[in-house]
Amino acid sequence: MKVIKAEKAYFKLTNNKLVLAYIAGFLDGDGCIMLQLVFRHDYVLGYQIRASIVFYQKQQNESFLEWLKSILNYGYLRRRNDGMAEYTIVGVQPVIETLKILQPFLKLKKSQTELALSILKRMPGKGRKISSKLLLELAKEVDIFRFLNYSKKRTNTSLQVEEFLRSHRLIP
Repeated sequence: MKVIKAEKAYFKLTNNKLVLAYIAGFLDGDGCIMLQLVFRHDYVLGYQIRASIVFYQKQQNESFLEWLKSILNYGYLRRRNDGMAEYTIVGVQPVIETLKILQPFLKLKKSQTELALSILKRMPGKGRKISSKLLLELAKEVDIFRFLNYSKKRTNTSLQVEEFLRSHRLIP
């Protein structure tokens, strides 16, 4: 019974345009949409594309992030050592679904959303392997996030992916 009520509440809140516009505004101001190239020594292709959405808030306002999580129904909360709290949604499907419901209301993060959805929709589904050619193609597009998010710390780029794939004879 509680699950049904919770699902109905989630459906009701995520169909409330005012709530979605508010969350989108919060993401525009105090959030981040990220696609990252992550080195994985246990992956045949050496890298994965990690998709995430992060909302930031001072720890004193952590209850707001808990409210967001109760509505969006994905992810986890984390307290940082610098007095900040984060609500993070990770994974291709959760990020796609979250961006789709917020997309009509986003202003500042419209370009990141469009690029992220374009890349993520071309990723193979769960349990299916990505080809080296597609990984490199998508990695080049992930590089664009460096400019959209004003990233200074990005270390893994499509050049590293390409170098790994060539050195392991996974691409010509």
